[in-house]
Amino acid sequence: MKNLFCALFFFSVIINSSAQKSDYSVLLITDSLKQNANAVVRLDQMDINIASQRSMNIKTQRIVSVFNEKGLNDIDAYHHYDKTTSIKNIEAVVYDGMGSEIKKLKRKDFRDESAVSGSTLFSDNRVLYLDYTPISYPFTIVYTCEVETSNTAFIPQWYFIGGYYLSVEKSILNVTFPKELGFKKKEFRFSDFNIKKTTESDTRLSYTAANIVAQKQEDMSPSYGDLFPKVMMGLENFHLEGVDGKATTWEVFGKWYGEKILNGTTILPEETKVKIKALVGDEKDPVKKAKIIYDYVQKKSRYVNIAVGIGGWKPMLASDVDRLGYGDCKALSNYTKALLQVVDVPSYNTILYGDRYKSDIQSDFVSMQGNHMILAIPNNNNYIWLECTSQDDPFGYQGTFTDDRDVLVVKPEGGEIIRTKIYEDKGNTQEGKGSYTIDENGNFSGSLKIASQGSQYSLKSRVETMQPNEKEEHYKEYWDNINNLKLGKITFTNDKENTCFTENVQINASNYGAILGNKMIFVVDAFNQYTGNVKRIRNRKNPFQIQRGYLDTDEIEISLPAGYGIEFLPSNYELKGKFGEYKTELIKKENNKLTYKRSMFLNKGKYSNKEYDEYRVFMEQISRNDNAKIILVKS
Repeated sequence: MKNLFCALFFFSVIINSSAQKSDYSVLLITDSLKQNANAVVRLDQMDINIASQRSMNIKTQRIVSVFNEKGLNDIDAYHHYDKTTSIKNIEAVVYDGMGSEIKKLKRKDFRDESAVSGSTLFSDNRVLYLDYTPISYPFTIVYTCEVETSNTAFIPQWYFIGGYYLSVEKSILNVTFPKELGFKKKEFRFSDFNIKKTTESDTRLSYTAANIVAQKQEDMSPSYGDLFPKVMMGLENFHLEGVDGKATTWEVFGKWYGEKILNGTTILPEETKVKIKALVGDEKDPVKKAKIIYDYVQKKSRYVNIAVGIGGWKPMLASDVDRLGYGDCKALSNYTKALLQVVDVPSYNTILYGDRYKSDIQSDFVSMQGNHMILAIPNNNNYIWLECTSQDDPFGYQGTFTDDRDVLVVKPEGGEIIRTKIYEDKGNTQEGKGSYTIDENGNFSGSLKIASQGSQYSLKSRVETMQPNEKEEHYKEYWDNINNLKLGKITFTNDKENTCFTENVQINASNYGAILGNKMIFVVDAFNQYTGNVKRIRNRKNPFQIQRGYLDTDEIEISLPAGYGIEFLPSNYELKGKFGEYKTELIKKENNKLTYKRSMFLNKGKYSNKEYDEYRVFMEQISRNDNAKIILVKS
């Protein structure tokens, strides 16, 4: 009996041990979560304990089963630290597909690197991250991390699902906080997902989410941050950079930021002040003064990439930027501000989300937000916006990184939410004028002048700084409709005063016209043919977005080969709809010449998933007409 009891006890220990090891087996994941998934988050749990205005502890546990190389990005095993944030513990355990342990990874196995390369002034800003190369797929990583910080201004945003092609078995967020700190939250897009608020009181907040299936990325979808559920959190009474702060209104927050964080950072050496005053001379116009200063900063300084929040919110001293000649977005904006002060031109630090994808500061949620800083110069009832990290941008030009979004302007009297410059669709122009000749063997030779303005300026002006091989690659991709393309002389004119970039390009290509017996066939639109393809998506789920509209106009003179007459000429074409307007015209001239005119206007906008097919048909009609062919016959 005793032996039987021992045997049963031993057997139960083996069973329990085996069960524990197999908890991480991918066989336990339901099929619905595996569908369309590169990885499945088995558990994503964050426990945030705000002990006081100056103390916050964050514990993270993340268990991720990775199915392929694309899923490696979903492990997210890293954390930044600096003099105000310490990593108390960080480790990971790797399991194979069946849930058997492969490897334990301690802190020493994580890479410990500077978060900022090329700057000794930011040597305290570091990142610990796991750089794991798997032996095989699938595998599972259990990652745990504990962090303590005195900065309570940044409470992490919580994303219940962190990207496309990622499923979530379970997601848990627990937050505890003292009542007197004024904890606040904002929830986004909960209705379509299985998210439950399990606790909400004066001192606690908890959510759980379960069985969120992987979302496929659909062309032209908004960013996943604008589609998936998340929670923003903040405190009305917080601590940052060694200073207690308040965020009850934007006015109060902005005043605090200006007086407690920015104050004292714009002091410059006397010799620099003398130099700047001499440079500006007798100029009285504040805008012209600002242009002189902006040009000086562009020539003197270089940009070091440090996102707001990683390198802190307090800019490095203007005197250090002046001495070293480099800085991040905060430092260069602040340095430019300091130089403008010398010649009595007011300007304001401006905080925003910088990205080609437009994102707003959430105006109804007063908190630390943004990842970038620019400068605002008041000009009558408007503002001139300066991107101080660029050595190439024209004065006051925003391009596509900071345009058309809500930003926080920090004025002496307090903060204010303002919209940056909107480049209207019909102002985002590309004007093409040129000519091409087809000889009797079907060979092509032509020249084209392209003038780009508005948001199209930023897309085109970068070509000027490309290496020769990069230029060739750019134009061969741009004119991928022309086989056997060879580039001739290329010149550029960058009119920064009027923000207009002009390309003059000569090209030729053999066999552009296909000869079939006594006939020759070629596509009329050689220079600005839409060759894209709007993908057919059955049962589309997401809305779609055209971030920026534009207007392209072209006028091209075509010289036909001697000894050929026109057998077929494409008809003039016009198309109008909610997405824009398109028109082509072909005019017969004397001496075997044609004039081809084309205009294409696209509206920016946000559209529903049900309108996607209509947009696809609209673009297909344009593509089909852009591919219209002339047929010539030997006379």
